[in-house]
Amino acid sequence: MEDIEDLLIGSGGGGAPPGFRLPLNTVAVKPKKNVKNGAKLNGSLLSDLSLISTVPGTQTIYIKTFGCSHNQSDSEYMAGQLSSFGYGLSDDPDNADLWLINTCTVKNPSQSAMDTLITKGKSAQKPLVVAGCVPQGSWNLKELDGVSIVGVQQIDRVVEVVEETLKGHEVRLLTRKTLPALDLPKVRKNKFVEILPINVGCLGACTYCKTKHARGHLGSYTIDSLVGRVKTVITEGVKEIWLSSEDTGAYGRDIGVNLPTLLNGIVAELPPDASTMLRIGMTNPPFILEHLKEIAEVLRHPCVYSFLHVPVQSGSDAVLSLVPEMHIATDIICGFPGETDEDFAQTVSLIEDYKLPQVHISQFYPRPVGTPAARMKKVQSNIVKKRSRELTAVFEAFTPYNGMEGRIERVWITEIATDRVHLVGHTKSYVQVLIVAPQTMLGSSAMVKITSVGRWSVFGEVIETLTQADKRTSAKERLSSEVKCSPCVDQDESCACSGDKAAAPCSCGPEGCGEQQNSAGTDTASHNQQTSLIGNFLSRRRKTDPTRKLGDSRTASGDSLKQENSREEAPGEWGFVDRVFLGGLILSLFTLLALLVHLGFRVKLSK
Repeated sequence: MEDIEDLLIGSGGGGAPPGFRLPLNTVAVKPKKNVKNGAKLNGSLLSDLSLISTVPGTQTIYIKTFGCSHNQSDSEYMAGQLSSFGYGLSDDPDNADLWLINTCTVKNPSQSAMDTLITKGKSAQKPLVVAGCVPQGSWNLKELDGVSIVGVQQIDRVVEVVEETLKGHEVRLLTRKTLPALDLPKVRKNKFVEILPINVGCLGACTYCKTKHARGHLGSYTIDSLVGRVKTVITEGVKEIWLSSEDTGAYGRDIGVNLPTLLNGIVAELPPDASTMLRIGMTNPPFILEHLKEIAEVLRHPCVYSFLHVPVQSGSDAVLSLVPEMHIATDIICGFPGETDEDFAQTVSLIEDYKLPQVHISQFYPRPVGTPAARMKKVQSNIVKKRSRELTAVFEAFTPYNGMEGRIERVWITEIATDRVHLVGHTKSYVQVLIVAPQTMLGSSAMVKITSVGRWSVFGEVIETLTQADKRTSAKERLSSEVKCSPCVDQDESCACSGDKAAAPCSCGPEGCGEQQNSAGTDTASHNQQTSLIGNFLSRRRKTDPTRKLGDSRTASGDSLKQENSREEAPGEWGFVDRVFLGGLILSLFTLLALLVHLGFRVKLSK
């Protein structure tokens, strides 16, 4: 059938803006067969009220996601839009009114799992919407007959597709030239983790890759839009930001910028206490190597995980020398067409030599439509399986985290382990740490002592819980607060202001100084006005304990405070201003006394 984008009335072929639902009379759809009698549905979309069993937006949706973190982000965006329009979200497929399946086309197993789920949904007579890379790259698959389709760049219109599908129509949205907005509603699988797509597609032409057919050529979001999104999610309580794309290293080449520029822009917005961490996504070697020193500098930043996911041919020696204790994850395909025994032996040696902590080992699966590797001479399947088992055994034979026992690491805690006993966190080098702690620690960080190591993770015990960023001020805020007056008990007393040579009269008023108003407030204010001159003068001469004077204003800048204090006049020493003030006061008293004597004589003479 035709793409729905070609059937929009009065839209000029451009579709609707992000987040906007087209009116029913502007969307042409293909009616499905009536399951009971096989008759075609016809007439106006609103003429057959039996098609609408309930009010749109009140049904429950089951979402299943296959594949990469980019797919997971797409599912979260679709869930957010559906939820904002009133749809319920459920993890129980049996009790859901519609299934939304977000698919992956990288390997055969994931697509086979999609096929199985679609068959199960059809058998259960569930309305189905299929999204992701499979329908985008192979929209004419027979498995997709009778189901609705939403393309990878049409996720902002999932509500329209779901509504029409629930009415019994088959809808497909595939063609679009613009990227979905980043500020769409989103329901995160993990509320502490934001998966941020920085670009779609890639610049590569790998012979085995089907994803390029689905995600297309490189398309990057602007730096401003990405930095703006980072600011937003931090205010929402996100503690980890994962940059995601098909090739992170290629970011910006289509819009005249590059990855280091983006990373520096994002890092500048991260909280200085490292309460929110940044993780850089998978990148191919050619582009990341062009900016190796700049990327290494970013990876050393306290708010960035020292972790990269790159293929082994990236020359990881150079990266490791620039970023101490950095961890690298990589992917290896066993049995690629033309792979010889010598080629495989070199792969085994590489794993043995580098002892990489994370290696994703896959057998070669030819993607039959449009990939050159599918036409190459294949390695026998039994040899491929044998090599895969051998390489896996080599990888699992060593423990990459030996030597970490007893170390104390800062760990960022973001999720609950599958055993429901441990919490899961990561070190700066992105080593997975399992700890036994209350769930209230989710979203926080802690100092953890590593007690033992396993093959896939390490175990630790919490030594100190670090206060969350939203419960403490940053270093900059604390420094700023130190030059402000601390609360004072008495309006007549001086506030202790750090960095000042002498304490100044409190100017913050009764409420700022913690003074309580009472029924005699007016009289008190009048009295304060009358006594403030002498009171302040006498308080300047009061011999005070320097330690008490500083009080809570003492900070990390104590050395500078000591220097300032050393310049203060010693208690009891009279300065020039003090002598003038005292002289004027004495002169005024003598003048007043003389006037009184003069008036006395005048009164006596008048009698």
